[in-house]
Amino acid sequence: MATLSDIGLAAALNILSAVIFLVAFAILRLQPFNDRVYFPKWYLKGLRTDPVHGGAYMRKFVNLDWRSYIIFLNWMPAALRMPEPELIDHAGLDSVVYLRIYLIGLKIFVPIAFLAWAVLVPVNWTSTGLEGTGLKNITASDIDKISVSNVQRGSQRYWAHIVVAYAFTFWTCYILLKEYEKVTSMRLEFLATQKRRPDQFSVLVRNIPPDADESVSELVEHFFLVNHPENYLTHQLEEAEKRLQDSESKLARLRGPANAVSSRKNNSLDDGIKPVKMERRSSSPPDNMKTLVLDSYSGDSDPKDHLLYFNTKMVIIAASDAVKCRMFPSTFKSTAMAWFTTLPRGSISNFRDFSSKFLVQFSANKNQPVTINDLYNIRQQEGESLKEYMARYSAASV
Repeated sequence: MATLSDIGLAAALNILSAVIFLVAFAILRLQPFNDRVYFPKWYLKGLRTDPVHGGAYMRKFVNLDWRSYIIFLNWMPAALRMPEPELIDHAGLDSVVYLRIYLIGLKIFVPIAFLAWAVLVPVNWTSTGLEGTGLKNITASDIDKISVSNVQRGSQRYWAHIVVAYAFTFWTCYILLKEYEKVTSMRLEFLATQKRRPDQFSVLVRNIPPDADESVSELVEHFFLVNHPENYLTHQLEEAEKRLQDSESKLARLRGPANAVSSRKNNSLDDGIKPVKMERRSSSPPDNMKTLVLDSYSGDSDPKDHLLYFNTKMVIIAASDAVKCRMFPSTFKSTAMAWFTTLPRGSISNFRDFSSKFLVQFSANKNQPVTINDLYNIRQQEGESLKEYMARYSAASV
């Protein structure tokens, strides 16, 4: 059985190990060859340079200034007294979170220790479970008397342990929840105040599995359309505007310098939809448009299906006629986009006019109606199940 001396020895070894590691950390922090390891943020900001650029060779690796070793722990009180926003700017968000981890330990275990000594220790110490066993081969120390093993079997004092266990659990979960909310808020605020970098808005996609029915670009597009639909519409609009601006630049170069100057004067965001009249282009989109996802149309399928699909989406967000005129070009790509860029400026005055022009242009791609002879020629193939045959027949008859 453990005694007080055994516990004291274990505690002394743990405290001594902690002190040794702390002193080793503080000494290594002062060495020149570790300067970039302990002060990376200062180097990034240009506030710190290499401590030694010349002189003796030994000084490049070892700090020989004995005065710095006398005050080598002064940074700890200063770090604890520093406000969190200043500490984030000084050492980074990771340092603040690291210090808060220690504060979490104090918040959790100090109240638990007081509650255990105030409730559980008296309950266990005043019990006589170990004395009442009557077993001669069992020895117990004073430490065992303050543990739950000293409570008699079937005693009502076990309720104290149950209640305190629940109190420990709820208190720990509450502190962790509050700390999680605080750290999350600090992280969001930190990211919002930082300078934007391209790598924060880039996604590297590697090892895409091949698909016989879709190209790699179509696979990537389908992935983001399914998993990140809230951002996909914005991407479509930006890409459509870039393509329109590129096409307009090419047309301006083909028409000559005079028209190029005129094109540059009107080169703005609305110029990407120049066939639409100005009053249609200047309309404000509805607020719920950001969550809208629109499929693209390249000009090689039935235009009536795409128009019906687009109108259904517009009904969902209660879009006006002007918004429809502005949004419809964002669904074009390839041949459809090339056709739209050739329309004269201001040639579209309303969405009905836009729809008519669109259906006429791509009327050759309309689906042909299914005749009786077509349905009669659909036969069940060899090895095809009845369910598969009926599904193919139903799809053809729609």
